[in-house]
Amino acid sequence: MFATLPPNVRCLSCILCGRETTDPWAWSCPDCGAESRMDVRYQPTGDLTGVARSRPFNMWRYRELLPVPADALLPPIQVGGSPVSEAPRLAARLGVRAVWIKDDGRNPSASTKDRPSAVAVALAVAAGSERIVCASTGNAASSLACMAASMGLPATIFVPARAPMPKVAQLRVFGARVLRVAADYDTTWELCQRVATKKPWFNRNCAVNPYLVEGKKTISLELADQLGERIPAWVAVSVGDGCTYAGVVKGLEEAHAAGFIPFVPRVLGVQAEGARPLVDALDGDGKLHVSSAETVADSIAVGHPRNFQKALDAARRNGGRFVPVTDAAILQALLDCARLGGVFAEPAASATVAGVGEAARRGIIRADEDVAILVTGNGLKDTATALTTVDGPEDVPADDAAVERLLG
Repeated sequence: MFATLPPNVRCLSCILCGRETTDPWAWSCPDCGAESRMDVRYQPTGDLTGVARSRPFNMWRYRELLPVPADALLPPIQVGGSPVSEAPRLAARLGVRAVWIKDDGRNPSASTKDRPSAVAVALAVAAGSERIVCASTGNAASSLACMAASMGLPATIFVPARAPMPKVAQLRVFGARVLRVAADYDTTWELCQRVATKKPWFNRNCAVNPYLVEGKKTISLELADQLGERIPAWVAVSVGDGCTYAGVVKGLEEAHAAGFIPFVPRVLGVQAEGARPLVDALDGDGKLHVSSAETVADSIAVGHPRNFQKALDAARRNGGRFVPVTDAAILQALLDCARLGGVFAEPAASATVAGVGEAARRGIIRADEDVAILVTGNGLKDTATALTTVDGPEDVPADDAAVERLLG
């Protein structure tokens, strides 16, 4: 077990009261209770652009801003370094000046969740943990199974009954032990949390583990590194538990402080209409109202966001917004992202595309502003849903004349 924070980390700080600690295992505040959340604070770094750009382009390029000991073993497979492409036809469809797509579905398990999972397994091995555990709707689970397999670390993963089978298949192929719970995500998460506290396991659940958001923020550190002076006015990302949103905001703030970008973009969080607690909190009384979650986008089907306060604080600090989108809009955006941007996004990621269009219609994003869309998962994660948006193939005999007649 590592007993001290790495030298580049100054402290863990409670996001509610600001209490600081240098105990690396103090994951909640003794004053604010179990529902408190801790944030990782770093030593001042100054301009990091030169030293970072001398390293390979992956998530470990920003080691000064990651809570991993210098001598820690890292996953041997590449995580991060996903491409950014401009999508002018998609921008025209959405009603904004320009759109950049960062395709994080290029990661090893095909989602952005590989970033926090890479941090998790590096810390678990450094801590001497015998096993790593998490609860997930699918992507965090498959990413953890992938990263754990690359390090030879046993993994146990709790998934809700609705987890898509392609994601479950990934878990088993990577060798993880999978417990499919006859319940929704929120109940599954609570079960995993109760079991994990009784075992000598490393807990990968982002809501309680403060180090996981640090992995998530590397997507926006990379975006800032890639675009630099061209960084857009807005960055958009889908929101479930709130961890990714908080990480994206933090990454942009740190990228600005480290000299990568001239300003901090505003961040648009997108939720499904059937799972919108952060939308209602930011636009309403600021309180969490837990509800059921019903949406085609399984990765953001969260009625009780476990990092609610961290996401809400990040939005207020950033001047960001949350918008809801219907399942119909999510499915249309899945096609738009693929056909107008060349990126096949799973429903939770295509929700981000739909959210940009919704924000433009509401006047939140102006027509003369540009946006970076973070695609957090590949469409092959949920082909069953994708197939509901298209017609099947046209059957034809192996005959030239028949093909010519069909094609007119």
